[in-house]
Amino acid sequence: MSSPRVSLLGVPIDVVTQNEAVDLINSYLRTEEDLNNQNNLSEGAGLAGPAPGGHPERKGGSVGGKPGVALPRNQRHVMTPNNEMLVEAAHREDFRQLLNSTDLNIPDSTGLIWMARLTGQRLPERVTGVDTVTALCGSLTEETPIFLLGAKPGIAETAAQNLMSRNPRLRVVGCFTGSPREEDAPAIVQMIRAAAPHLLLVAFGAPAQDLWIARHLKEFPSVRVAIGIGGTFDFLAGVRKRAPVWMQKTGLEWLWRLIREPRRIGRIWRAVVVFPLLVLRYGRNAPH
Repeated sequence: MSSPRVSLLGVPIDVVTQNEAVDLINSYLRTEEDLNNQNNLSEGAGLAGPAPGGHPERKGGSVGGKPGVALPRNQRHVMTPNNEMLVEAAHREDFRQLLNSTDLNIPDSTGLIWMARLTGQRLPERVTGVDTVTALCGSLTEETPIFLLGAKPGIAETAAQNLMSRNPRLRVVGCFTGSPREEDAPAIVQMIRAAAPHLLLVAFGAPAQDLWIARHLKEFPSVRVAIGIGGTFDFLAGVRKRAPVWMQKTGLEWLWRLIREPRRIGRIWRAVVVFPLLVLRYGRNAPH
């Protein structure tokens, strides 16, 4: 089960809708045995079952300039690229290589939709990290334990409570603030290994969260899917408000954020001005 991809600034973005992204992640969370059993049942009923997979040919990237080692077949790394992340990737070879090695890159900004169209490509819709996590966690049962890592103290716990109130069958086996600093990694690794989640949500902010996942995912044998989710816990916990839907759909979410958080002006400038200028210059290709 895989999806086609478009390319912007040398970064692949999956051509998926919200529902398709959640279906793909759910397929990653199932083991080969689960999928084989489902396929056997489907064949017995004369139906075609979904095949496992994503983009295995992109397994293993380069982190910190060093070649990465291919992840085990049952471990998946999902990223949520937006305008700002593609600008970062344009200036950081290790981050761009990581974006080229992941299993699923969902289009988490309206700017990606517009720039894909400008370069003769098509993305069907914006697929936000917040909506993806909400829908995904709403579909899980006790059989898929999850761990929430990152955000400020208490926020992950509140986000977990809100997710469980929407889905009583959701099983959260741990929450921890942590940090992407390598000196903190041993304690975090020990905690996650002891909790044995299948789904790991990491909210250290990009690019730190995804570089951290790339370095440490192999140390968590129970984890089948790890997702870098930025500020998602803040929204789920209610400490930050999302822009009105009409602003999200018209690409004016940046204005909402600027009004509410003027200190973000530098990040907004990169997302709203620098990103389209880079695409106008380089299009689908990586800057050189």
